Amino acid sequence: MNAATASSKRQRWQPQPGDVLLVTDIQNDFLPGGALAVAGGDEVVPVLNHYIDAFQAQGVPVFATRDWRPLRHRSFHAQGGPWPVHCVAGTHGADFAAALTLPPDTPVISKATSRDREAYSGFQGTDLDSRLRAAGIRRLFVGGLPTDYCVLNTVRDARRLGYEVFVLADAIRAVDLRPGDGERAEAEMASLGAQFIALDSLAA
Repeated sequence: MNAATASSKRQRWQPQPGDVLLVTDIQNDFLPGGALAVAGGDEVVPVLNHYIDAFQAQGVPVFATRDWRPLRHRSFHAQGGPWPVHCVAGTHGADFAAALTLPPDTPVISKATSRDREAYSGFQGTDLDSRLRAAGIRRLFVGGLPTDYCVLNTVRDARRLGYEVFVLADAIRAVDLRPGDGERAEAEMASLGAQFIALDSLAA
């Protein structure tokens, strides 16, 4: 973790009206043993459950995104893409992790649903922005997998759309297709104005 990220983790914070917790792609294929496993991906699940509890206790909404890809998606190796087949709609690999305690009424945003279009961001090709604005959301708290693709691109779009963004530094992990991708993603998110927080700085 870079110095800017470590420093920003120390600020005190608490969920409040106008906030949302956005849980990004906690799906079986991104966990150990999955088709596109992120090292340590399972470690973020219990941490995210604590965040979910904290947001729920304050009556603050929780949203979740998921990859929901057609079988012959352009991103897969057989179609000339960079990834193995993963998170195919309706399969076990696309299911949320069994240990993830999403509230039963969690709105689920499906992305990458078109065979010919990539979509790492939870905003790309979805109604996430319109749903957040309808709910009066101004601040996004984002955690999940992987840091260097779905988290990064979601943060990019959220900042472009004018949201204040907080990244859950203790609840993200990178796929690191190229060594250092995760650290570079954190640095870019910080440069875009995202702030980094952690559970241990949650105000009592």
